[in-house]
Amino acid sequence: MKPILFTHDDCDAHRMHEGHPERPERRQAVMRHLREKKGLEGWEVREPGLVSREALEHVHDADYLDHIFAAAPEEGLAPLDADTAMSPGTLRAARLASGALEEAVALVTRGEAQRVFCAMRPPGHHAESNAAMGFCFFNHVAVGAAAAIETPDIDRVAVLDFDVHHGNGTVEMFQDRPEVLVCSSFQHPFYPGRYHEVKREHIVNTPLPAGTGSDDFRRAIERDWAPAIEKHRPQLIFISAGFDAHRDDPLGGLRLDEEDFAWVTRWIVDAAKKHAGGRVVSTLEGGYDLDALASSVAAHLKELVR
Repeated sequence: MKPILFTHDDCDAHRMHEGHPERPERRQAVMRHLREKKGLEGWEVREPGLVSREALEHVHDADYLDHIFAAAPEEGLAPLDADTAMSPGTLRAARLASGALEEAVALVTRGEAQRVFCAMRPPGHHAESNAAMGFCFFNHVAVGAAAAIETPDIDRVAVLDFDVHHGNGTVEMFQDRPEVLVCSSFQHPFYPGRYHEVKREHIVNTPLPAGTGSDDFRRAIERDWAPAIEKHRPQLIFISAGFDAHRDDPLGGLRLDEEDFAWVTRWIVDAAKKHAGGRVVSTLEGGYDLDALASSVAAHLKELVR
């Protein structure tokens, strides 16, 4: 089975104000780098369809979805919070990004793919059940995790999040759903400052002080995530793959590099081989230095197909 990479040019129609770090050039830089460096060899590139309303309603309140659909502007920007706004292309881009996760789960659970990466935008892990925030509108990885649990052969999944920012939305959505293990490493104290103190056996928060580098990051992952995964035994692993913990990223203060992202991906793939039949679905979250983002994604993809 070839690994599948989902991407779509219509994601670039989502725009916020001039100079905003979450910009179309992020996805463009990733895809350009992968093509120029032959990082797509062996991958099948596909365009996803729009997410179904049913899949969104598994994790988002119906009233919230009504609000987002109604807020989509025909021109200009419609602000939802201080740093998150909708443009005319936002709703379609966000629906495509969630659609990629919905389709990825369908492929994996039907045995048609084992590894999937979603090179989509806008990101999703800050979106809560009833709130858009942190550049996020729909929580794509949560859509995927919930869709997987709805299938007859999957009872347990894991969402592993190594973005520099805490995956507050994913924690909020699954804090009372023990079938979904959520592990999130993140700079602390830092944005968003929500849900990082949730204490549940299936919620593993790994705060890291600013300046944390490779050795301390790797020790923290092995200390916190390994026993949780061993106990949970997920049948499918999702990755919220944020690369803004890179030392060159303008929005974060951690000191990781491409080899650290390669290491954590390799570590996750090994866990998937042990517990999940090797099944991994990864989706792009943060990463705002274009060169660091592109090279980090390339390192991530190389290890995903081990």
